[in-house]
Amino acid sequence: MPVLEKFSLQGRTSVVTGSTRGLGRAFALALAEAGSDIVVVGRDEEAAAAAAAEVESRGVRAHVVLADVTSRPDVEGLLASSVDAFGRVDVLVNNAGACIHRPALEVTDEEWREVMGVNVDGLFIASQVFGRHMIERGGGTIVNVGSMSGAIVNRPQWQPAYNASKAAVHHITRSLAAEWAPLGVRVNAIAPGYMRTAMAPVDDPRFHRHWIEDTPQERAGEPDELGPAMVFLASDASSFMTGSVLTIDGGYSVF
Repeated sequence: MPVLEKFSLQGRTSVVTGSTRGLGRAFALALAEAGSDIVVVGRDEEAAAAAAAEVESRGVRAHVVLADVTSRPDVEGLLASSVDAFGRVDVLVNNAGACIHRPALEVTDEEWREVMGVNVDGLFIASQVFGRHMIERGGGTIVNVGSMSGAIVNRPQWQPAYNASKAAVHHITRSLAAEWAPLGVRVNAIAPGYMRTAMAPVDDPRFHRHWIEDTPQERAGEPDELGPAMVFLASDASSFMTGSVLTIDGGYSVF
């Protein structure tokens, strides 16, 4: 097979959680451009409809499901609706996430549970529900969205819950990859650095010294710069790759 054909997702279905905005939206559009039909998942109906329209402008089909990834019934309904719409799911992107900037001594129980609930519990529930579907079908691909924060401690802001949750994402990725490789399911993760999204105020002067100047490329990343890597991990181009965490951070974590 020619090299570029290995990146094609023609005829496949991808479910992208948290795809109504930010990185999730960029991932959904990249997968659509590679030929995949897309299930747009979020909690904002208007934003989801707008994202679906963007997906369809790439010449593929889109299906919207409003769901809370921390709710197992919602995730099971997401799978059922996706299968009803497209017949199967080939790719799951666990992108939905939450972050709270707060020193450790000030983090409340509710805040800790909120971050862990979305970033860890929701990711595991979705992986379990969709992983079972993929195993029953004989194969599939899961791409988890981790973070460089799973391997470093960010500054100047403190975010212990987020850091711990993304470290957990990376190790869940390895654990599932090892267990499900013989069953035809590959599990990898992408670990972005500081990206220009609503969640990361990269243009705030307070953070420039540490977020931008400490990045070897001396800039923040743009969401669409992660798209090609997502297509790589979701497609046959990465067929001999599982249990890996692909860091894309402008070099931030080399220091």
